[in-house]
Amino acid sequence: MPVELVLAGADARALREFDLSPGRGYVAAEGYRGQPELRGPRSTTEPDSVEGLRQQHERPSGKPHWCLADFVASRERCAELGRYDVLPLQLVTMGARVAEATGELFAADAYRDYLELHGLSVQLTEALAEYWHARVREELGFPDRGGLTIAEILDQGYRGSRYSFGYPACPRLEDRATLVELLEPGRIGVVLSEELQLHPEQSTDALVVHHPEASYFNAT
Repeated sequence: MPVELVLAGADARALREFDLSPGRGYVAAEGYRGQPELRGPRSTTEPDSVEGLRQQHERPSGKPHWCLADFVASRERCAELGRYDVLPLQLVTMGARVAEATGELFAADAYRDYLELHGLSVQLTEALAEYWHARVREELGFPDRGGLTIAEILDQGYRGSRYSFGYPACPRLEDRATLVELLEPGRIGVVLSEELQLHPEQSTDALVVHHPEASYFNAT
């Protein structure tokens, strides 16, 4: 979905084109031994595991020490129900053009313009990820109530959470390769580097958990 934005720049007003592209999918999953296990369309007998850390610090009485697998139906529960849980995956990008434009500004020592465009593109990436997270909730049958304020969105006034690799809930960047294999983001111009970083830089991925108690947490 191409979008044109007018930005203040060294040449007065410059038009920059952002190519907003989402990729998302749903995979069967179950929680086992503290890890979500994903069963994609090409899975064999061995599922793909996503490493998660369980909270270690002292918690108030009665409060659980969360880990990511707690928000996915356990293997025992899946066997009881006769079906797997579902785990949405998503990846969004602002496209290669904005990454090229910020690189050109930096190379030209136009640091203010670089910082403004780079900052805007990063924030738009996050906004696009939040938008598609809302779409996923709607598709799963948990639409947001109308009129959520920015404060309510920031305070997770909706069901579920979006977890990105490298953060406490799923710290192992190597697991990003599993998501990339399943979503095939090359179709929207995103590649995974040897250092397990997404390119263009203005891209972000996540596991989306729909459990009603899912929230962000520190593992230490």
